[in-house]
Amino acid sequence: MLKHFKKSLRKSQTEAEGLLWYYLKNRNFQNYKFRRQHILCGYIVDFVCLEKRLIIELDGGQHLVKIEYDATRTLKLEADGFQILRFWNNEILNNMDSVLECIYEALSNTPHPPQKTRRPLPQGER
Repeated sequence: MLKHFKKSLRKSQTEAEGLLWYYLKNRNFQNYKFRRQHILCGYIVDFVCLEKRLIIELDGGQHLVKIEYDATRTLKLEADGFQILRFWNNEILNNMDSVLECIYEALSNTPHPPQKTRRPLPQGER
C-alpha cells in the first residue's frame, strides 16, 4: 500500500518539492545521494540521505492539523537515528539559499548535528 502511495506522491509533487529536488537529485548537492518519497520505519519521508541519516520534510498548511501525527512520526524516526530538518514550503520558494545552507550544515555536522525545531508558519502560509 505504501509503495502505491509513494508513487502517487512522486507524480503529484508540490512546487516546493520539485524545486528542492532539482538541487538534491543525481548527487547534485555536495555529491550526497538523496532519495525522494522514500519509505522508512513505516512512513514516507519527503527526502532522505541514507548515508548521513538526514531526512528533509517540507510542510505546507496541512501540517498545522497533523501536529500529533508529525510528532509521533518524528520521535520514531529520531529513535532510529535519523535527524529531521523541516522547512515550510514558503521557505523553499522564497529563500532557497538559506534552506540549502541549513542542509549543508546538517550534512557537515553529522553524526550529531543540532536538531531543528518547527518554526512558526510564515504569513504567506496562514
